[in-house]
Amino acid sequence: MEKKIIECVPNFSEGRDMSVIKQITDVIESVEGVKLLDVDPGKDTNRTVVTFVGNSGAVAEAAFLAVKKASEVIDMSRHHGAHPRMGAIDVCPFIPVAGITMEETAIVARKVAERIGKELNIPVYCYENAAFEEGRRNLANCREGEYEGLKKKLADPGWKPDFGPAIFNKKAGATAVGARDFLVAFNVNLNTTSIRRANAIASDVREKGRSIINEIGDQINVPGTLKSVKAIGWYIEEYGIAQVSMNLTNISVTPVHIAFDEVCRKAEARGIRVTGSELVGLIPLEAILDAGRYFLGKQQRSSGVSDYELIKIAVKSMGLNDIHQFKPEEKIIEFVMAEKGKRKLVSMDLKAFMDETASESPAPGGGSISSYMGALGVALGTMVANLSSHKKGWDDKWKEFSDQAVKGKDIQNRLLAFVDEDTDAFNRIIEAYRLPKKTEEEKKARNEAVQSAVRNAIMVPYKVMETAYSGFTLIKEMVEKGNPNSVTDAGVGALALCSCIKGAFLNVKINSAGLDDKTFAEEIIRKGSDIESKAIHAEEDILKIVEAEILKQRKP
Repeated sequence: MEKKIIECVPNFSEGRDMSVIKQITDVIESVEGVKLLDVDPGKDTNRTVVTFVGNSGAVAEAAFLAVKKASEVIDMSRHHGAHPRMGAIDVCPFIPVAGITMEETAIVARKVAERIGKELNIPVYCYENAAFEEGRRNLANCREGEYEGLKKKLADPGWKPDFGPAIFNKKAGATAVGARDFLVAFNVNLNTTSIRRANAIASDVREKGRSIINEIGDQINVPGTLKSVKAIGWYIEEYGIAQVSMNLTNISVTPVHIAFDEVCRKAEARGIRVTGSELVGLIPLEAILDAGRYFLGKQQRSSGVSDYELIKIAVKSMGLNDIHQFKPEEKIIEFVMAEKGKRKLVSMDLKAFMDETASESPAPGGGSISSYMGALGVALGTMVANLSSHKKGWDDKWKEFSDQAVKGKDIQNRLLAFVDEDTDAFNRIIEAYRLPKKTEEEKKARNEAVQSAVRNAIMVPYKVMETAYSGFTLIKEMVEKGNPNSVTDAGVGALALCSCIKGAFLNVKINSAGLDDKTFAEEIIRKGSDIESKAIHAEEDILKIVEAEILKQRKP
């Protein structure tokens, strides 16, 4: 059964006293099933954004305990900071990550809100997808008047809290609990100290825009240029600059790179330069990779490069190192969540991988090596596409070759993943054979586990064959249309792909011998044989073209 994984990103009204912040994060980490991903304090905002993730029940418990602790250690009557706020726990949003719908996430949020109101006597407003009424969907409406206006607000029957008493809690203030899509907090740095000018740029870009008086004296709203973007301008004394501070509420509508470029345009129109940017909290890997592709595309350069290169281009292009060093392992959510301490084959250097292969351990074996050969073969085709994209005199073809390189990168990454999958498949068989077999029940369970593991050990190399074969299209394109100076590189790629497919097929055949379902085994071997035969012909066709090109280049 798939786990229901959600993320929680509470914002606490304390960004200066690390001992207070640690008390809050300690209670979060005390809950089993929760992983603390990021703690991002701001001195001038006097606010800390905390990010943690886990199964829905554990995250809900950790969120409640964090709110409880924050209400004990933060005194809002003494709080001052640049960021709008109304409580010690200003906002507590829940975000669906995997195996859970937005509707289910909203239910989790409301249950936590109810506990906060009942058990802690803190007024709670539910916002965005957890809101009970339309007027409270927008967080800005719930927070209007901030902490200083809260006493008056609570006296208004129209602003009776969704949970908790309509009584001013001097120490804790009020809290907004919501359910929302993934939000990216993104600040763009300006070469000015003027809050007024930063606010003007923020009004230019935010979806809400600004109110103006038209020529006949009516007040009208002029929308900003970016959808799903909230923005304000502020001055950060710690940095000595003004920023346009944005919440990108739907990065599929307005990605970070589009927001960055638009702020650059609006700032330049007002005589202001953007010097860089900063990400508050975490960002999905794909958002950073998309940014890298975008900026490479603007340069008319191939985007079929490694993820590392795409991240580097994105960081450089948006100046993400301007204020603090941008550390991908700390700011990209997939990298932060990656298991530490488990050494994967693909993370080894070349010599370590070779030594591990040569050791007395039976894995990695021929299957993993075949996958890696295939990945290297496609990588050679990708290399030729990238070189062709940048070839002098071929400027009109850069996009065509870039698209080919992107396809190649996808295939090589899939084959690379099979390097570990093949070894895992072998280990599953070993583990199945080690299961107890004393009773009839145990024997039955063991046999089922063995057969399941064997079937998996057949399908992994078979998928390797299918994936590797798809790489021949790229290789052939490159020997026919790519940079002729690299034709032999593409030819070696074809040799590696064919060897990969032949090697993977050996694994399919030997593992099929241990499968009880002979009909399935025979069908897979038939399909595998067909792929192997087509691969051999593809290799021969490509090598003929390569040899012809070599002969042409050797002629005086």
